Amino acid sequence: MHTVLYDPASRRLRHGGAELIDEWDQSAQSTIWVALEDEPVESESELLSNRFGVHRLAIADALRERHPPKIEPFKDNTFILLKGLDATSTSLEFGTIQLSLFIGERFLVTRSSGRSLSSERLLSELTSGAMPPGISPAGLALLLCRTVADRFRPRLLAVEKRLEEMETEMLEKPNDELLGELVRQKSDLKKVLRILQYHAQVFSSARSNTPAQLAGHDHELTDVQEQLDRLLSLARLYYELTDDLMNGYLSLSSHRLNQIMQTLTIVTVIFVPITFMAGIYGMNFEFMPELGFRPGYFILLGAMLSVVAAIALLFYYRGWLGGRPPRR
Repeated sequence: MHTVLYDPASRRLRHGGAELIDEWDQSAQSTIWVALEDEPVESESELLSNRFGVHRLAIADALRERHPPKIEPFKDNTFILLKGLDATSTSLEFGTIQLSLFIGERFLVTRSSGRSLSSERLLSELTSGAMPPGISPAGLALLLCRTVADRFRPRLLAVEKRLEEMETEMLEKPNDELLGELVRQKSDLKKVLRILQYHAQVFSSARSNTPAQLAGHDHELTDVQEQLDRLLSLARLYYELTDDLMNGYLSLSSHRLNQIMQTLTIVTVIFVPITFMAGIYGMNFEFMPELGFRPGYFILLGAMLSVVAAIALLFYYRGWLGGRPPRR
């Protein structure tokens, strides 16, 4: 548990543990941010319910292992549930954590199901003086929401560069590994799309029906919403480009297969007539007039070569052997 207590009378910002909650409770003006991580479920539930008056249904949603992002206003606080990137995520192959925010008039309580780099970054900026110490709990919560959304941006931008590289590889040296990477990337982008769509719906709802605890923070809400819309647009664009590359790869593979089949078919067509001719004179009949004809062997060879040459010229004329464009 990490707590940050701000006293407007002395304009002091103090960083500590659970002991600051008692001081906050005794003061009518101070504000506090309580960040919970890896705390026992029973103690988290008791703290949220008894000390901050959080509704039991909001606590139940926050403690669930999996729950889609949501926003739900209550009488004395607003509950926001986000799905953020975990601390080990460095690419589109990422894991997620549940990040719950309980926003009151004088408090902000955040609860993460794992290590949250967004919370750590914001906590560091607050305690180092990089942001005003008297920032309201609602303003701090929306800034945390923006930080959570920003972590998706570098991963999406890295996809654009990789898409250009994969397009070049697809044209120069296509292979099964490239196709496998495209399939994995499409799956990861679909996951990102689903998460960003949930978040965009949450903040669209918050802008339409602003909870009382977020009143007066229209600009911050708009900023988060616009960032999510940009990320959602990027994710959708890269998903479509990845899908186009997959279809292009399959089309090229099909085209190469058709070329191979065309070559094999041409070879077959060339050898079928001469095989037929050789088969006729390979039959073991006693009375075959041509067998007694002295130049018959050379005539048959000439006929075979003539047939092969005629078929080859026909294919060349039609453009099936290359060297000239196809003609009707």
